[in-house]
Amino acid sequence: MTTISKKDRSISTYDMTCIAIFVVLMTICSWISVPAVVVFTMQTFAQFLTMGMLGGKRSTMVVFVYILLGAVGIPVFAGFQGGLGVLFGSTGGYIAGFLLGPALLWVLESVLGERKWIRPAAMFLAMALNYVFGTIWFMIVYTNQNGSVALGVVLGWCVFPFIIPDLLKLIMALALSKKLKKHVGRQLQG
Repeated sequence: MTTISKKDRSISTYDMTCIAIFVVLMTICSWISVPAVVVFTMQTFAQFLTMGMLGGKRSTMVVFVYILLGAVGIPVFAGFQGGLGVLFGSTGGYIAGFLLGPALLWVLESVLGERKWIRPAAMFLAMALNYVFGTIWFMIVYTNQNGSVALGVVLGWCVFPFIIPDLLKLIMALALSKKLKKHVGRQLQG
């Protein structure tokens, strides 16, 4: 039977500081809208960068705190929005889905250790999980409010236009986290 040490269960002041900084980063990135054929934000970039810099445990806490702040009405979401209405709205599943990737990374790091391929793989899976969870949520909410909608239509609205930008954000986050970790030190990698 494996025992978890007190150190593994506790959160240090350093951890709390890192979490707070990355919650702010995620909030700021959610407010940045990049105009294109379909407007998109830098929220996913912040999620990927957080995963790359902080690992699974801390990045899960970052996303949880970010969602919690938005749930209580602080305007941390895209478009300076907050509140339960956003989370339970048609796009709320994409916000809640942000929690799946870091949680998966946490599990993978716990089971497999910190191998070089784990974070990039977890980021890619995070993107896929977010699309799946968010799209299912969107279809349920949209159908309840407006009547049925075809999966192909929803994918055309909510997934296909974002795949290339999200892949670019993932690549940028991987490159930036690699560079930043050289300058910040290994403490963030925990």
